[in-house]
Amino acid sequence: MPLRVAVQMDHISTINMAGDSAFALMLEAQKRGHTLYHYTPDRLAMNGDTVTARLEPVDVRDDPKDYYTLGEPVRTDLAEIDVILMRQDPPFDLSYIAATHMLEKIHPKTLVVNDPASVRNAPEKLFVTEFADLMPPTLITRDRSEIDAFRAEHGEIVMKPLFGHGGAAVFRITADDLNYGSLYDFFAATFREPWVIQKFLPNIKHGDKRILLVDGEFAGAVNRVPAAGDLRSNMVRGGAPRESDLTDREREICARLGPALRERGLLLVGIDVIDGWLTEINVTAPTGIRAVAKLGGPDIAAMVWNTIEAKRAG
Repeated sequence: MPLRVAVQMDHISTINMAGDSAFALMLEAQKRGHTLYHYTPDRLAMNGDTVTARLEPVDVRDDPKDYYTLGEPVRTDLAEIDVILMRQDPPFDLSYIAATHMLEKIHPKTLVVNDPASVRNAPEKLFVTEFADLMPPTLITRDRSEIDAFRAEHGEIVMKPLFGHGGAAVFRITADDLNYGSLYDFFAATFREPWVIQKFLPNIKHGDKRILLVDGEFAGAVNRVPAAGDLRSNMVRGGAPRESDLTDREREICARLGPALRERGLLLVGIDVIDGWLTEINVTAPTGIRAVAKLGGPDIAAMVWNTIEAKRAG
């Protein structure tokens, strides 16, 4: 049965459609005959228990020169929509949190993917600490003495903002790095929340593997290799995608995470693994669907829609 599908996202005109997972999901939905709508988070409104948004009908095409057409916006009660894909990019800020509260009002009658309460309660660099034995040594703090002690114990470390995304403000600090004090001051002035301090994993040079799970099951993977002279492997920062299979250790990680993801209604999740160590669980708008497909891997967009359709069918 055709579904009415609304996609809450950054404006479609701003995305890189060639690598955008939301766009891949939209293409697959349209292919299956579902009716697609587009809206940005600032168009949400809540009046009592009624949540509305000004939705624009959208047609999508896999053509970088002409990839979408929008219709006229219509104010719509989101309880009348079958599925909402919550796919705007972080930052995971108060605006993002407010949107999860609004969408929680209509879920699960309207199926929101991912579950908005679970997205709110599973910040990507904090949720992962529930699986601390799978992670490299990790400290969450902004206290200088704690960071000093952690650095003295582990030597080279990585500092990054707790709610950062896309590889922004990720720094490697060596054991005798003279920039450490200045970097600490910069973080203290820039970020009010605690920061993530992790032991540096030198095998990052061989790649940071993005593994996608659909309803708690392994769906596909891509190894992202940093560009020369850069610590960060994110594809938006120049990381190069490489075909990849899972190691036994990575399969163990997926098996450990699967039940927790299903329990929380986190239908599409991307995890990051470096040299067998779990570093992040991405639940907001995980990328990698199109990269996996371009490397000859599974059609993860189809897997996602198979799962959504089965859930809507009851």
